[in-house]
Amino acid sequence: MKQEFYSNGKLLITGEYLVLDGASALAIPTSYGQWLFIETIEESKIYWNSIDEEGETWYESQFLIEDIDKLQLIGIQNDKSITDRLIQILSSAKQLNPDFLKEQTGYRITTKLSFPRNWGLGTSSTLINNIANWAKVDAFKLLEKTFGGSGYDIAAAQYNHPISYSLSRGISSVKEVKLPWSFTDQLFFIHLNKKQNSREGISHYKSQNKNKSHAIGEISELTAKIISCPTIQEFELLITQHENTISKFINLKTVKKLLFDNYSGAIKSLGAWGGDFILATGRLDDMEYFRKKGFGTIIPFKDMIK
Repeated sequence: MKQEFYSNGKLLITGEYLVLDGASALAIPTSYGQWLFIETIEESKIYWNSIDEEGETWYESQFLIEDIDKLQLIGIQNDKSITDRLIQILSSAKQLNPDFLKEQTGYRITTKLSFPRNWGLGTSSTLINNIANWAKVDAFKLLEKTFGGSGYDIAAAQYNHPISYSLSRGISSVKEVKLPWSFTDQLFFIHLNKKQNSREGISHYKSQNKNKSHAIGEISELTAKIISCPTIQEFELLITQHENTISKFINLKTVKKLLFDNYSGAIKSLGAWGGDFILATGRLDDMEYFRKKGFGTIIPFKDMIK
């Protein structure tokens, strides 16, 4: 028997960091994502093969299904090991659904990304969502037992339209939204040539000993305004205000001040600050500014959004 699952990648347009504590955020599912292909085999083993966007294998392993239970009992100690992390995910899925992987068979499993792993579009979240669908468990609960986080990336994996997302007392609220943006031809996603570790960014955020309530309210209000924004001029003002609010809260300079201080348009970080993609406003000709600085991966809004 063969099965296949697909999940969308994600970009967090507003609400970074503070979405963890209840702020409303705007997220978009991307036109890039990850497949999970499953083929049943007779032996009680899992053969795992992960393929990148170029069709090259970037990870492969095999292990006995019974080892998942053994490692569940002793615990997963090494988070840096891909194999240990993978077995942790499968083990957690079994905890959520004890019938998962109980058949007297094994599996040949292939994952296939449609984006480079260093883009930060959700290699982990798309995997979590795909495995949750395979195991017939709640993907948000599986995320909580493995990587943690707000869950906006899981929501984006499941929706095919932009969404507003918030988290309250562990419960996710997801609403599809229509963006009345007539200026999307002036929006570009630019990769900063490195992948930011989200867990490190979250750790830095949590280390800020500040009252979050005012910032949460401000970012939620900005998210609502950005979603309904009618003009590029207002959009630029709003995302700049958003950047300054987050910058002040986490005590880090904005990416524009750090790298692109003389750029004429507006620039906004997306997700954990310091890597992955940024959002820049401008005309197509303006993107030459970033190319001259060595940032050649530039994707128009219409090509990135689902």
